[in-house]
Amino acid sequence: MPHVITETCIDCIHQECVKECPVDCIYWGARALYIQPDECIDCGACVPACPEDAIFFDEDVPDDMTMYIADNVKFFTEILQGKTAALGAPGAAAPIGEYGADTALVAHFPSRVGLCKGC
Repeated sequence: MPHVITETCIDCIHQECVKECPVDCIYWGARALYIQPDECIDCGACVPACPEDAIFFDEDVPDDMTMYIADNVKFFTEILQGKTAALGAPGAAAPIGEYGADTALVAHFPSRVGLCKGC
């Protein structure tokens, strides 16, 4: 898996990273963004664009946030609450728009509203 979005994105969806992604592989959940690992070309354009410093190359994810590596995959491979099928690899995030669901880890994370650096 190339890049991973971690907990500092929760409730702080700026989408600056989305604007920089040349392959449109950053998807919008209800409370966070997720990078589709099979669509990401590992260019790193999203990393400096994130005002929350939430995006890391998978090998550089801080030790206390490594659970987001697997969680990012779950967004695409598991059937999320309110959905009838896994999202999979649709090929582009823009046509999907706001997906309206998150992984259990993100959905149950305490609110971070008002804690964003870039807000």
